[in-house]
Amino acid sequence: MNVRIEESWNTHLQAEWEKPYFSALTQFVHEEYAHAKVFPHPKQIFRAFDVCPFDEVKVVILGQDPYHGDNQANGLCFAVNEGVTLPPSLQNIFKEIESDLGRPVERSGDLERWARQGVLLLNATLTVRAHTAGSHQGKGWEEFTTAAVQALSDEREHLVFMLWGNYAKQKGSIIDRSKHLVLEAAHPSPFSAHNGFFGSKHFSQANAYLKKHGREEIEW
Repeated sequence: MNVRIEESWNTHLQAEWEKPYFSALTQFVHEEYAHAKVFPHPKQIFRAFDVCPFDEVKVVILGQDPYHGDNQANGLCFAVNEGVTLPPSLQNIFKEIESDLGRPVERSGDLERWARQGVLLLNATLTVRAHTAGSHQGKGWEEFTTAAVQALSDEREHLVFMLWGNYAKQKGSIIDRSKHLVLEAAHPSPFSAHNGFFGSKHFSQANAYLKKHGREEIEW
């Protein structure tokens, strides 16, 4: 199967293309785009991989679903298209960064500036039907994105994984914590951010870990 994804990721994930679940997933996604309104734009489905090649990943942030509102999803978890009102979770992420680092940061919602520095902004499910949260869960995307996390855990060293909320923490069970830093906290949603996301200081911890291992820090 010919999957249009960044070449280094294609190399590490090519075994997935021939598995039955991926064939079924591909058929499902094609039919959804043909008969319904689906986000993100087809060219942005693999954007998280395309802008952050395998060997350049430093930090992994795991989300769950793309945003299902109009003009929001852009292929990067928690991010929105330029000019779109910042969703509450992203606002809380910026609040925590500023509190953690003690200075203002750019509050542009697209987040490609992070991805270009080595932050893989990966949703567990890469597509969603418009205005229907969770509509593409359980169709195979989770298996595919787990394979991506597994490849990073197995084949890279000294990465930082930020796991926010129970869903992300469960996906983190496959990460080799003897050679990677795994940071866990509540989800940044307004419903849970005060239960441990605020004050978690993940962003300064990530940079300290990267610096310790001779890697350039992220300009959050």
